[in-house]
Amino acid sequence: MSAAPPLCLGPLPIVAASHFPIPRGACDTHAHVVASDNPAYPLVPERSYTPPPASEASYLAMLNATGMTRGVLVQISVHGTDNRYLLEVLRRHPQRLRGVGVVDPSVSDLELEAMHAAGVRGLRINVLFGGGIGFDAMEPLAHRCAELGWHMQFLLDARQLPDLLPRMRRLPVTGVIDHMGHMPVADGTDSPGFQALRHLVRDHGWWVKLSGAYRISERYDDFDDVTPWARALIDAAPDRMLWGSDWPHVHIPRMVNTGRLRNQLADWAPDAELRQRILVSNPERLYGFAAS
Repeated sequence: MSAAPPLCLGPLPIVAASHFPIPRGACDTHAHVVASDNPAYPLVPERSYTPPPASEASYLAMLNATGMTRGVLVQISVHGTDNRYLLEVLRRHPQRLRGVGVVDPSVSDLELEAMHAAGVRGLRINVLFGGGIGFDAMEPLAHRCAELGWHMQFLLDARQLPDLLPRMRRLPVTGVIDHMGHMPVADGTDSPGFQALRHLVRDHGWWVKLSGAYRISERYDDFDDVTPWARALIDAAPDRMLWGSDWPHVHIPRMVNTGRLRNQLADWAPDAELRQRILVSNPERLYGFAAS
């Protein structure tokens, strides 16, 4: 018998205070809700980890504590293609929340239309954790996204990008890369992976989530080695950068403080007008929020 998926730590109950004024309309573009305590929403057996519950109420409390007016929920891999809990939360907060779903290419038009009505604005490819949908589905799902005006989101290791560029450049929709490429910043901004990521952002209109610094850094818990990496991405396309907390911070060995992660943005984007774009105007455009 295979070993049970490892248990995750829960998020810290305290959120550090902000080091900069949070603008009205600010959006956390990457977080998850998890119904692991409810057998009505089973976890997929092929998952890579087992997270504690991350309820709708806890998620909204985190948004409030970090000063976020809006949020984007991303379907977590442990729920596979069962988007029901995500959609229920989205439907209860149509002005405040948007979502990114996970579906199989055989999904019906009716289901996608219902997801759109609930607030979903993209589909996720995830090749790093069990329960995700992989690259084989990329082209067929991209065409389904194009019909709805959606984007595609990618959880991958950017060291995979050089080989994937020919396929990605042909996609009929824009792409969003999770967690600044989810590769070690120790590889450097001259590495082929980072250069491929920068090429997609600068030359092909792709977006990047400035999130998950703790997943690519070797310096717990200030993660200051990520600053040059984040600044290089921002310099490449400031109008296609997004910020996300990655709450509840699953599958990591030491828990991080969500407020301290938000405060990194003051170092990555010292100018208030630039932070306004990253936190407010950029997510308004991508996710279809009403202008604040």
